[in-house]
Amino acid sequence: MARKVGPLALRLSKGRSPEVSAGNLIVQTFTIKPFDMPAGAAALREQVRAVIREHVTDGDIVRRANCWQVNDPEFSRVLGKAGLIGMTWPKQYGGHERSALERYIVLEELLSAGAPVGAHWIADRQTAPLLLRYGTEAQRQRWVPGIAAGEIYGCIGLSEPNAGSDLASVRSSARRDGDDWVLNGQKIWTTNAHIAHIMIGLFRSEEGSERNAGLSQFLIPLDTPGITIRPIINLTGEHDFNEVFFDDVRLPADGLVGTEGQGWSQATAELSLERSGPERYLSSHVLVTELIRHAGGSQDAAVLALIGKLASEVWTLRQMSLAVAGRMAAGEDPALEATIVKDLGNSLEQAIPSLIQAVVELDLSSDDALALLTAQLLQVSPSFSLRGGTREILRGIVARGLGLR
Repeated sequence: MARKVGPLALRLSKGRSPEVSAGNLIVQTFTIKPFDMPAGAAALREQVRAVIREHVTDGDIVRRANCWQVNDPEFSRVLGKAGLIGMTWPKQYGGHERSALERYIVLEELLSAGAPVGAHWIADRQTAPLLLRYGTEAQRQRWVPGIAAGEIYGCIGLSEPNAGSDLASVRSSARRDGDDWVLNGQKIWTTNAHIAHIMIGLFRSEEGSERNAGLSQFLIPLDTPGITIRPIINLTGEHDFNEVFFDDVRLPADGLVGTEGQGWSQATAELSLERSGPERYLSSHVLVTELIRHAGGSQDAAVLALIGKLASEVWTLRQMSLAVAGRMAAGEDPALEATIVKDLGNSLEQAIPSLIQAVVELDLSSDDALALLTAQLLQVSPSFSLRGGTREILRGIVARGLGLR
């Protein structure tokens, strides 16, 4: 089968390396290997479904769409008690030492059910893994167990007003003052900063450095004096995003995460975690399942064809996403493959509400479940290709990774 990546055609076949064709140029990329689910997968799925049945009782169906940005701290604590956060982490930090594919199963079940997992999502996906990889022992002991318990939440301070997609142009500064660091600047589009306890922020720690040189990452408790968090309200009236201001924010020396000056490489490695998971193609999944329920025993050829198309698209993306998860579990950094999954997944989940609107007669002002979900996702889905890197940036990464630029 062929999938488009900009002007490139990505051909995937089981057991063979896919090729990218651009005119007469053929470039070998990576092999998609089939992954067998671990023993006990069915029991784990049923455990997650039981938790969802017992605790997800909110009748507001709109909250099921794009659910990994819907916050419910109580539900996050329930998942923590059930051992469903921090699944792959060492037990000494509150983790459970389970496999990456077991964690993947849990994420699939939560996302496909539209469970409200937004409060702990970033901390589980990025904050704690970053601290386990680059942090000090004191940082791990202080923060990671609380994240595993579903009680400590994190946010990521990357984008700035003049450094969004061009992240290397970060200008927020960190300067040394004795044994301390002093932070100044602004971060924007910071998801969940208003409920987060800590931020992992990227700052320019070497005065006068340019582009991706001289950047460092810092672990910033958000109750530190000098920090101001202001809400950014989106089109649907929801408060997910924030702008965060730093005015002479003073951190002790151990606020540095990893190695001074290596913030760029640390942050880009972290983006593989952000770009490769099932949330990159399941944000609109509850709309697909609602379409199937809506269709019932319908013989409408257009509706049935759309259901078949969406099922095959999701299946393919799932195989690709699982392949990335498997490589990351093996200690590799499949940044290129994760980028491809993110781009293709965003394209699909953005298209789903429009595709459904085109084949199903809907009154978007009604309280019909399919209409409510379609109306909600028509409004929020344009943002899907912005978070985690714009489509243009992603395709530039793919082109460089394939030696085409």
